[in-house]
Amino acid sequence: MHIGHPRRVAAIALSAAWCALGTPGSAQQLPEVHGNFSADGQYYNDDPDIGAVPPPQTWGFNAWGNVVMTVGRFQAGLRLESYEPSLLGYPAGTPYKGSGIGYRYINYHQADLDVTVGNFFEQFGQGMVFRSYEERYLGVDNAMDGVRVKYRPLPGLYLKGVMGRMRLAFDDGTVKGEGLVRGADAELSISELDSAWSHNWNLILGGSFVSKYQTAASQLVTQPDGSVAQLEMPANVGAWAGRLNFTSPRWNVYAEYAYKINDPNRRNNYIYKPGQGLLVNATYSTKGLGVSVGAHSYDNMLYQSARNAPTPFDLNINFLPPLTKQHTYNLPATLYPYATQPNGEVSYQGEVFYKFKKGTPLGGKYGTKIALNGSTAVGLDTTGVDLLTDSARTGYRSSLFAGNYSIDGKYFTDLNVELRKRVSETWELALTYLYFEYDIDVIQGKPGKPLVFADMVVLEGLHNFNDRTSLRFEVQHLWTKQDLGNWATAVAELTFSPHWFVAAQDQYNYETFGSTFIKDGKEVPAERTHYPIGSVGYIRGGNRFQVNYGRQRAGIFCVGGVCRQVPAANGLTVSITSTF
Repeated sequence: MHIGHPRRVAAIALSAAWCALGTPGSAQQLPEVHGNFSADGQYYNDDPDIGAVPPPQTWGFNAWGNVVMTVGRFQAGLRLESYEPSLLGYPAGTPYKGSGIGYRYINYHQADLDVTVGNFFEQFGQGMVFRSYEERYLGVDNAMDGVRVKYRPLPGLYLKGVMGRMRLAFDDGTVKGEGLVRGADAELSISELDSAWSHNWNLILGGSFVSKYQTAASQLVTQPDGSVAQLEMPANVGAWAGRLNFTSPRWNVYAEYAYKINDPNRRNNYIYKPGQGLLVNATYSTKGLGVSVGAHSYDNMLYQSARNAPTPFDLNINFLPPLTKQHTYNLPATLYPYATQPNGEVSYQGEVFYKFKKGTPLGGKYGTKIALNGSTAVGLDTTGVDLLTDSARTGYRSSLFAGNYSIDGKYFTDLNVELRKRVSETWELALTYLYFEYDIDVIQGKPGKPLVFADMVVLEGLHNFNDRTSLRFEVQHLWTKQDLGNWATAVAELTFSPHWFVAAQDQYNYETFGSTFIKDGKEVPAERTHYPIGSVGYIRGGNRFQVNYGRQRAGIFCVGGVCRQVPAANGLTVSITSTF
């Protein structure tokens, strides 16, 4: 799909938006224009030692810019995007290429009514049946293109309605998926509705219904005995969810249940089994103490607006929140991150945070913070159903929270403890220990690989030389006898406020101290590889410039439980961001 030169298209779009906004009621108001810009360019070198192969075009380039104009009750915005070509491994789903408009909308609001025409992001509850969102640095973008209406008919009652098609790819402009998504959501806040309720205590009730429509079609499917069956695919697939959220000064309790009718698709082998999910979270907090527990179970809950979506990252109507800690340290965040398994998992998490007061034996002069966190995820305990004799073609039988707790059913375990303490006026230290069990076959799609058992230790330090200059460092180490063996990482960041910073990092994969390493059941010579990278950056006003040079190892990059594969690379990266 070709939409013309981006500058010409942008000018036309902004002119149209200006005409739309220039109503008599807003003639006396001056427009406000805001926006931002981001560009990332990478030059690739050949590096056979780490498996880095330059693409045909040795430069990759991702850029985008938003412009938003507001006049009175009206707002219009658009985003120009350019991928000439896109960076290696970007995006997570269907490839992006070319330059054009990737997002545009007009919004109007008056009193309790809000209407958006064009592109928009929206979420019902925790997103179990509908979440249109963006994680730009993962390349995840399922923006809706259609109409959204929000209305508050009375205090405490919030209504939403959406209809449109989702973004699938980018080819000199947005490419939309085939399926049509329609949904409605209602939420009632008791404390706003009934003045007898204290505003410190509240109960919020909500419900959602979402339907996807895709033209009915026949699908040829290979049966377990090798024969081919012709199945009729449903045109409409609906899902609904109900939720409640109780809040008080110390408590927050949330629960949501979702149900999806039969949704045969490529990822579940075209079975007609309904899907369902339940999540429950509870937190308690008081001064110096915080406790949270959570559990969820998902069964056949992958929900895409096209039954044959190209990848699991494309056209996702819903989002299934993970129950694992989102680590920020390099080794745990990039080597063994967890991604929710929508076709079936049971997960639990618990966390305790406590601050030892100043002046106590454990608190010392400045106090001491400790955080304990544990999470686990296992597969569902299922009973298979013979697809050759089951006329309903349900595929298997299962129940929520009936997990497979054997070693074969274990997907993920993360146990960690963090101790953080300020030791002087200029020094702050944090020490973290982590233990992982990780099914790299299921989570990262590496068949035949054994379950990974790993221990990690991270020491982080921050030293403030003065109000303008500080040094932050990290020393990390991971031990494992599976996968790639042992890793060590060192990071140092020196900041000269308010403008400059420099950083250096080295990841060292040495597998073992010995001369050989057991890989895939075979004894092979041990490898030792460094992945150094240096950075320098400059910040002034709303502008930020950064230059990196070095090696990038192949691995996983995750945000919020959603991950994409990053290929090995060696080269120069230049990044620019700006806001106005």
